[in-house]
Amino acid sequence: MTPDIAEDDIPAAGTAALATDARPTTDADTGAGAAATGEARSADRALQGEGRPRRERGPQKKRDKRDVHGWLVLDKPVGMTSTHAVSIAKRLFSAKRAGHAGTLDPLASGCLPIALGEATKTVMFVMDGRKRYEFTVRWGEERDTDDAEGRVVAESADRPTPEAIRAVLPRFTGTIEQVPPRYSAIKIEGERAYDIARDGETVELKARPVEIHTLELIDTPDADHAVFAAECGKGTYVRAIARDMGRLLGCHGHVSALRRTAVGPFAREDMIPLADLQAVCDRAAVGEGSLADAILPVSTALDDIPALAVSRADAARLQRGQAVLVRGRDAPIVHGIVSVTVSGQLLALADMDRGEIVPKRVFNLAGLHGRAGRKQGV
Repeated sequence: MTPDIAEDDIPAAGTAALATDARPTTDADTGAGAAATGEARSADRALQGEGRPRRERGPQKKRDKRDVHGWLVLDKPVGMTSTHAVSIAKRLFSAKRAGHAGTLDPLASGCLPIALGEATKTVMFVMDGRKRYEFTVRWGEERDTDDAEGRVVAESADRPTPEAIRAVLPRFTGTIEQVPPRYSAIKIEGERAYDIARDGETVELKARPVEIHTLELIDTPDADHAVFAAECGKGTYVRAIARDMGRLLGCHGHVSALRRTAVGPFAREDMIPLADLQAVCDRAAVGEGSLADAILPVSTALDDIPALAVSRADAARLQRGQAVLVRGRDAPIVHGIVSVTVSGQLLALADMDRGEIVPKRVFNLAGLHGRAGRKQGV
């Protein structure tokens, strides 16, 4: 039961050792879902060849790492940690660098954007984007983790009607004050709140403003459950929404299932399941297609940033870390962060002020990089 979205978390840069802990440092919630299924374990076994006859092997040559640049938008299965998913992606691509833009807890599924190579320089822009979730609330029980994994701390025999639920939704949209779950990645005097809670100590977290753009009731399959769709900004905890709705309705509640459907510019149509990713890799290994079919360009993360095209001469200066002054009638009227391109290729992230372009992050996209979109059927 990790936080839905934790503002102070740092995206994974590079790949850590495989994680089995259900509480990694995280940006996105996620602590929902019934008990984790074997879906992810089955997928992982398939990727690693379990179930096949073992052959005696001599010393294995270490695989050479290569430069791979772009965004892999994985449809993470229930039961797998985000760190493990990044490890699998890094291994399949033999990529030198990889990291994710917002953790999904093992009990959640859906959109996990994985940055490969130079895309890791754009992670912050994805993490700052809006997130969309579909989640199920189980009425009648409040749990200490605010999801299905925790201990029941309050119960009620009452159940809300669909009309009663819809009546309270306006209380949970717009800018609201929200108290994060006790089991969250927020730091208290240098310690994560979930570590303090796990030690049995009392965790007191203050309410803070969060932005919930939309919150809709989309289904009530039975009296015990309600399904919602939400779009929210950074720092919002889906589990806290469920907890607070349950309290307001007088029936208690917790998140029992959660699926993330979008992060920043990445949505359902960009996601690729693990099995499909393995199929792409298998085809590429025999010369049928390319791994580039599975990843999106680095620039996809910068869709909301003003783009500025420069000449080759100015591009050479920017690549060396030198500022460029743009004057004259055709000088762009732009202030702040810009994405700089040359001949249609991403070159740098830069600050633009009074006609001066100051490079902040320069991209080196030599190697394999993502295409404009995945082929139909990939």
